[in-house]
Amino acid sequence: MTAPVPSVVPARPDDRVGARDDAPTRDRVAASILENGPSTAAVLAERLSLTPAAVRRHLDNLIEDGLLEAREPQVYGARGRGRPAKAFVLTESGRDTFVQAYDDLAASALRFLSENGGPAAVAEFARRRTAELEERYRDAVQAAPPEDRANALAEALTAEGYAASVQSAPVGDQLCQHHCPVAHVATEFPQLCEAETEVFARLLGRPVQRLATIAHGDGVCTTNVPDPQAATTTVRLSTREDPAATPIGRTPS
Repeated sequence: MTAPVPSVVPARPDDRVGARDDAPTRDRVAASILENGPSTAAVLAERLSLTPAAVRRHLDNLIEDGLLEAREPQVYGARGRGRPAKAFVLTESGRDTFVQAYDDLAASALRFLSENGGPAAVAEFARRRTAELEERYRDAVQAAPPEDRANALAEALTAEGYAASVQSAPVGDQLCQHHCPVAHVATEFPQLCEAETEVFARLLGRPVQRLATIAHGDGVCTTNVPDPQAATTTVRLSTREDPAATPIGRTPS
């Protein structure tokens, strides 16, 4: 069960004029970036119904506090004229202000498991954990048409606290998780991310590729979901060429 997400920026002493009044809005700016991923100042201003000047003031304060950083945005396809606006993302310290339920306990338990059972034991634990997620998501995802299953999965993930969305890209849909309740633990134990990716492939009925993870310092966990028609063609070709090809969602024995 995912713990509710509290205010992003904790209350702190600040003698600047208007700081107390600005705190709730500063929280909204940071929370919007967490829930929607890397965002430009213009997008934040429109999303939160704030003036560009107000957004930039809050962004500057969050950067000064070490909770945000500015990055060059990812551009798919040809880049247009002019320099693209910077996107703002939460830093590790910024994410630390969110409740990461039982992180220390979970990490200690997995260390114990690794020391006594080795990496294979951690991988098996990760598969069992994600199997529970798969069971909860299966009906909702498989009830959707193949082309809508990524969106159905994003909705299920959001209900679990992952703030997920789907974005279109030339290489296929991008399933984005803007929040990860186990990010700190997954930094030390990437088996959690690997098992989750396997579950996505089984639920969607096609191979997927993890492009980025919050656990490795990226702003968003991003999984490429190829077009279902292209994925079907690829699988049929590979199976025809290699009778021993592994079916989708299954690992070689």
